Amino acid sequence: MNTPATMEKKRSHAKTGTDAVTEVSKVSIYAIAISAGLIGLWATVCLFAGTLSSGGPFGLISNLVKAITG
Repeated sequence: MNTPATMEKKRSHAKTGTDAVTEVSKVSIYAIAISAGLIGLWATVCLFAGTLSSGGPFGLISNLVKAITG
């Protein structure tokens, strides 16, 4: 006599391998994000230093206009 437990057999198969292209893409995205963050931080520091060295934000804008117009 067949019982429902013996008639139904389930097989599950999980893919555990990783794709090399996916891993390279992840590393590339992280590298680009870190680079963008560092560039943004450097730009902020440079803008702050320029503001301090020119005597404030109005001095910075004045010096910028002088540099552009000559």
